[in-house]
Amino acid sequence: MSADSKRIIIFDTTLRDGEQSPGVSLNIKEKVMIARALAKLGVDAIEAGFPVSSPGDFEGVSAVAGEIGGVTVCGLARCVEKDITRAWEALKRAEKPRIHVFLATSKIHRQFKLRKAEEEIIRLAVEGVKLARSLCRDVEFSPEDASRTEPQFLAEVVEAVIAAGASTVNIPDTVGYAMPAEFGRLIAHLVANVPNIGKAAISVHCHNDLGLATANSLAAVAAGARQVECTINGIGERAGNAALEEVVMGLATRADFFGRIRTGINSRSIFQISRLVSSLTGMPVQRNKSIVGENAFAHSSGIHQDGVLKERSTYEIIRPQDVGVAESQLILDKHSGRHALKVRVAKLGYELSAEELDALFARFKELADKKREVYDADLEALLEDRVGAAPSIFQLEHLSVTAGTSVVPTATIRLRRDKEVLQDAACGDGPVDAVYKAMERLTGTSGKLLDYQLRAVTRGTEAMGEVMLAVQFGTVTVNGRGVSTDIIEASGRAYLEAINRSLARGAGKGGTAGGGKSKRK
Repeated sequence: MSADSKRIIIFDTTLRDGEQSPGVSLNIKEKVMIARALAKLGVDAIEAGFPVSSPGDFEGVSAVAGEIGGVTVCGLARCVEKDITRAWEALKRAEKPRIHVFLATSKIHRQFKLRKAEEEIIRLAVEGVKLARSLCRDVEFSPEDASRTEPQFLAEVVEAVIAAGASTVNIPDTVGYAMPAEFGRLIAHLVANVPNIGKAAISVHCHNDLGLATANSLAAVAAGARQVECTINGIGERAGNAALEEVVMGLATRADFFGRIRTGINSRSIFQISRLVSSLTGMPVQRNKSIVGENAFAHSSGIHQDGVLKERSTYEIIRPQDVGVAESQLILDKHSGRHALKVRVAKLGYELSAEELDALFARFKELADKKREVYDADLEALLEDRVGAAPSIFQLEHLSVTAGTSVVPTATIRLRRDKEVLQDAACGDGPVDAVYKAMERLTGTSGKLLDYQLRAVTRGTEAMGEVMLAVQFGTVTVNGRGVSTDIIEASGRAYLEAINRSLARGAGKGGTAGGGKSKRK
C-alpha cells in the first residue's frame, strides 16, 4: 500500500488474466520478456500467473519472481491450502512477493457454485488470508464477483479479511456487469462502512463484457480506490480487462477532473509494450483501439486535418509522443482536404504553385475515389507525372475496353484537343494494343513500341500501377509514363504522353486520321 493518497498503484495482470484469453499461451521466456518490459514501463505489481493451475504456470511465476526486481511479483491462489502453499513456493525468490487469494462472495456464486452460507464464506476467506499472511507479508484478497454481492455482506467480508492481515482488498467486477455510477457508489459504500478500511489499499479489477472496464475503473478511482488491476491492450478472459493504457492516459489526460492523482507509469513506453504483447500473444490490436490502435492518432477528415495542422489540440487530446508514437498521421483518402495535401507534398520536397496544386488535387481526388488510402509513393507518382509530362496537346477524357477469352479486345477512347472532343474505337491483339491503336487513329500518329514496363507503385490489390514505355515515331524515340490503379488506363496515359511528346517535337502530326470520329462541343 502506498502512503501517498494521490498515487495510484498499477497492478498488471497481463501474464495471468491476460494469458487466459482464448488461444493465448506464453512460454517462460516470453513471460519473462513481457515482465521485463512491464518493469521498464513502471508498473507497481506484476501478477505473473496462477501457480497451482499447471507446472508451466508455476515455472513461469517462479522465473519472473527470480529474475524481475524492483516491482511486486504476485501469484494467484484460491482460499485453499494447496493453492496458497504452491503460490508461495513459486514466489519465495521474489524481491517483493505478494500472494493474491480469492473467494467468490455473490449470492449467485454462494448458491450455485460454492453452495455455502455467508458465515462459511467469511470463515474460509479469513483462514485463507491468515495462511497466506503466515508465509508472505504482502497479501491481497479478492471477493470474486464483488459487484453482484450484497453491499452490506461485502463490507463484512472486507472488514474481516483486513483484520486477518490483508494489505490490499481488491473489488472485482468479475463479469463486467457494473455500471460506472453504480460501481463508484459501491467503492464509496465500502470506504464509508468498513471501519478498518484505512489499513488496506482498495483495488479494483474490472472486466469489459459491456465495454465499461476502463470507465468502471476510473469511477472507482474517483470514489477512493487506489489500485487498478489491468492488462496491456485490455486482453483477458472473454471480452478482456481494463486496458492499462486507457486507465493511465485517462488519469493523465483528465488531471483536471481527478485532481493530482498520478501513476508511476512511463507512458512513452506504452506503444512499444503494446506491440510486444500483441506479437507474443498473437492477438492483433484493432485499428481503432484507443491510445495504441493504428488509427488512434490518424486523421482522415479534411476538417480534422486542417484543424490539427493549425493547432494540434483541436482534434488531439493526447500528444502521440506521450505514448511512444512518433507523430500523428494525416491519412490521405477521399475525405482529405487541400490543406493536408499541400503539407504532405511540401514534406515530399515539392513546391507547387496554386494552379499546380489545384491540378494535383483534382488528380488526387480521382485516385482517392478508387482506393482507400493514398500513400506517399502514390503522390510521388502523380507529382512525377506532372513534372515530366509533355505538353497536353491531347487529353484523355474516357477509356473503356472489352476483353476476354472469347471476345475480340476492343477499346473506346475519347480525347480532348482544346475545345474539340474526339472519339473512336479500335480492335487489337489485347486490351492495351486496342487502346494504342484507337489513340493512333484519333491523333493521326503511328509509333513503334520499343519498351514497355509495368510495376506496382504501392502495396495491396488496389495499388497504383506505373507504366513506363519507349515509342519510336519515325526517327524520333520518346518516353511515356502513366500511373493509375487501372493498369489499362496507366498504359493508355503512358502512350498518350509519348504521342504528345512526339507531336511537340514535330515528329508527327495530330488530327483525326484513320477514320476517327470527331464530335465538337
